[in-house]
Amino acid sequence: MKKHIALFSLLVFLTSTVYCDLPDEPDLNEADIDTSESSEFTRNAIDIKGITDPFALWRLLSNYPDSASEANILTAIGVYGRGNRAIVSNMNDYLMEKNNLFREGEHVDYTLVSACISAIMELGNSSSYYVLFHTYCSGYPEVIAFEAYGAMEIIPGNLLQFFLSTIENNPPVEKYTAFRAGINSSRLTVPERGRLAEFALEKGLNAEEVNTDINDMRYAAVVALTSLRWTRANSLAIRNFYRMQSEYQTNAVPKERFIEAIACLGATGNSQAALVLVLQIGLINARTEVNGSYDTEITLAIVRALGSIGDNAAFDHLLYVTNLAYTEEIHIAAREAIDRLKW
Repeated sequence: MKKHIALFSLLVFLTSTVYCDLPDEPDLNEADIDTSESSEFTRNAIDIKGITDPFALWRLLSNYPDSASEANILTAIGVYGRGNRAIVSNMNDYLMEKNNLFREGEHVDYTLVSACISAIMELGNSSSYYVLFHTYCSGYPEVIAFEAYGAMEIIPGNLLQFFLSTIENNPPVEKYTAFRAGINSSRLTVPERGRLAEFALEKGLNAEEVNTDINDMRYAAVVALTSLRWTRANSLAIRNFYRMQSEYQTNAVPKERFIEAIACLGATGNSQAALVLVLQIGLINARTEVNGSYDTEITLAIVRALGSIGDNAAFDHLLYVTNLAYTEEIHIAAREAIDRLKW
């Protein structure tokens, strides 16, 4: 029921034309309609009532080029073409053609794009994920992009697998877009979003050619894994920590990225991750004892991450933190971390 309500609401919001219920009447062929100037129906006011054959409706598209009529026809095709793979394929190709024209800088009627998206949503075939995603990435006005994304959310199918395949095979900008679309999807469960973020981080770390989109996808995946506390990504979180540490030390990334990597270790880590962080706090303690030099934000992040993991291997180092000349905030965090250790 909720799906039907959402579908109805989205259709009302997204389309600029109104489609009335079509009565059950005999199918009409294109030849049955008089398109002359003396006809009861003109090209600017086409009446498609009674036409229930989706192929007959499809043929009418070329005869009624005004956008209002085309939009009505597209909507009707969506209603009567459900379950027809040829119609679904035709509709996908129609929208892809519009997308390609738009990307080439040609004028595209947004009313038709919107009507086509609504029709594809009505057809409800997961083979349309690709063209809807292509629409989403094409740079249309926000309302069109929202329509395309909304249709993907509603059409049944393996949406997670589509996003995973897109991250695997598409150009960097589309990899990152697919990750953002998937991680924010109301369709995906928490475990599915965890798998998506884990996969995105793995692809980001393994990428041979790194650019801004790949890096941004990796950073966003780290934040998502931290939020989800996805422990399956522990080994990837360790790899990312060392990568971020190296890049931070060479000023390739801001401190924020390194702190995010530390937090991810705390949220996803096990005893192996704890040992990595224990080594780090040990080095920081040694420097602090010698010359009082430490970074407050990084030290605090490591102490909190150790508390989050709760491995008792950190006890001696955390206790030592409370005895050195750190800020009171770090002392408090160290005592709290000690209280959270598991014995």
